[in-house]
Amino acid sequence: MDIAGVREAMHRQPFEPFEILLADGRSLPVHHPDFVALGRRRIVVVNEADDATAMIEPLLIVSIDTITKKRRGGNGSPRRRGGDS
Repeated sequence: MDIAGVREAMHRQPFEPFEILLADGRSLPVHHPDFVALGRRRIVVVNEADDATAMIEPLLIVSIDTITKKRRGGNGSPRRRGGDS
């Protein structure tokens, strides 16, 4: 994977959140393009939850995958069937 692949994911319209999967098993979620900075040889990803940063080499990227939202039914709780009281 190269920087062009990350750039393409960042500029997709409409934007779709994605995660960068690395060779060491880590995954870096990107929920908004403002949390990624691209240099000539490095990519910086900011974790929006705690402002931690990860500086990565493009050669370590295994894949870039779209983050799909998990759908829940009704009020978000599992549905019960039968006579549970």
